[in-house]
Amino acid sequence: MREAGFTVAEIDLSAAALDAAKAEAGLKPGQTSCHTARIDGYVVEGHVPAREVRRLLAERPDAIGLTVPDMPYGSPGMGEAGADADPYDVLLVRRDGTTEVYASYR
Repeated sequence: MREAGFTVAEIDLSAAALDAAKAEAGLKPGQTSCHTARIDGYVVEGHVPAREVRRLLAERPDAIGLTVPDMPYGSPGMGEAGADADPYDVLLVRRDGTTEVYASYR
């Protein structure tokens, strides 16, 4: 995210505190990953491409934020995108906890 021009402040939390922060943000089991960020009122969970974060901030949907559950190979920071990359979806997490595909990477 720094390479994409975002200012990043890192905070180390215990696993329990991080899980609590994810739940407090409104993320449900199956919607989480390894990293949790907050930006301008939204949660960004996991290896979400910077392009989608910029789109979220421009469109300002009524939502909790974005997530890429788990850590798919080929997502930002998880190896090279290309023929060997895992397909994955960036999900928009609505305020009621439901999700919809915001972007697909194949």
